[in-house]
Amino acid sequence: MAEALEATENKHISKTMKAFMYILLCSDGSYYTGSTKDLELRIKQHQNGEGANHTKNRLPVKLVYFEEFQRIDEAFWREKQVQRWSRKKKEALINGNHHLLPKLSIAYRDK
Repeated sequence: MAEALEATENKHISKTMKAFMYILLCSDGSYYTGSTKDLELRIKQHQNGEGANHTKNRLPVKLVYFEEFQRIDEAFWREKQVQRWSRKKKEALINGNHHLLPKLSIAYRDK
């Protein structure tokens, strides 16, 4: 009985400890990158026009990519990193073409 309770508590803890970095495809073809503790709720908020200003004016949105983290600060750091990326680099990440990421990281002046 104690083991079942402990397993339930650990499951609850791990669920509440999750955080996500996500990328949405907006109706105008632009991408929106964000982070949240509750991905399902956040997507609903975006779809209902309760999300960021960028997505409010570009509905509907579609979740095209996400990464899971243990802590929200890690997800937020990753969000800020990906936000600085070019469209091509984001698309390589979305499409799972991770081998292209280093090449897409080279600054234009260094090519």
